[in-house]
Amino acid sequence: MTKQLPLLGAIALALALSVPATVAAYGKQKSEPAAATTQSIAGIAAGNPDFSTLVAALKAADLVATLDGKGPFTVFAPTNEAFAKLPAGTVENLLKPENREQLAAVLTYHVVPGSVMAADVVKLDEARTVQGGAIDIAVADGKVRLNDSATVTATDIKASNGVIHVIDAVILPPAAN
Repeated sequence: MTKQLPLLGAIALALALSVPATVAAYGKQKSEPAAATTQSIAGIAAGNPDFSTLVAALKAADLVATLDGKGPFTVFAPTNEAFAKLPAGTVENLLKPENREQLAAVLTYHVVPGSVMAADVVKLDEARTVQGGAIDIAVADGKVRLNDSATVTATDIKASNGVIHVIDAVILPPAAN
């Protein structure tokens, strides 16, 4: 049995090192504080394959420099799967240069000024976005819902210029009157 202990330790270490980068990028479990990072929000998103559509959209809207900037910002970041839930052709249409303004409005609707951690988000009924509109926030059954259409799936991913909360759907700004 004692000869097996080093082998078991090596196997456990190998398994720990093989955890996908996407899990690491989502930060630690909610009960543990996330480690401090020197990466910006844009840098964290760019380093996580689950956000490749978001990063492409940020580039098309010329917003990467903003989310690399000083901040602080809180970003409700939709995953690739969230973008895939949009009607067919929506993402491709928004990525066209002639729709840059509309794309920027959608993306900045996911950004709240300041660094709002999950413990504070759950105390809010709404949050005013950089785009100018408000996001409705509701907590039910231990889950945070935005505009009754997106659920927060991971929280408190700390960046050098704010925090990211992962969401499972793209939220759209209210139509202009």
